[in-house]
Amino acid sequence: MSTDRSASSAPLPPVTDVPPGVVDAVAWVHVRDGRLLNVRSAGKDALYLPGGKREPGESDVEVLVREVREELAVRLRPETARLFAVVDADAHGYPDGTRVRLLCYTAEHEGEPTPSAEIRELAWVDGAAAERCAPAGRRVLEVLRERGLLG
Repeated sequence: MSTDRSASSAPLPPVTDVPPGVVDAVAWVHVRDGRLLNVRSAGKDALYLPGGKREPGESDVEVLVREVREELAVRLRPETARLFAVVDADAHGYPDGTRVRLLCYTAEHEGEPTPSAEIRELAWVDGAAAERCAPAGRRVLEVLRERGLLG
């Protein structure tokens, strides 16, 4: 399930009340040539959207900028961050019943994405390769397809 928010929506305030069994995460939605950027971390068997979990007190955009810089050596321009969708899905790699609340943002960037830190693979994914993605990433691909943004 995703909650559609306008591309011009302001970032959400920091999340302070996450229910048990829900992973709170933020992700960067970056489409190039009709394909969505995904990453695979060391020891993982699925592709994920770049991003990650927040540290205490971080806003969505602070998490986004920090995680993308760490994972891809790319500098996001925080003033351009726009909420794309909020996705609720099964949390891949967690115990059964665990959900992820993935706050997905678009943002302009500087630099070329390059695997950094724990990232072992970059993949530009279209709908045909969705089976390689974690459930939340598959849902984002569906939203992109619905909006006519995939090749």
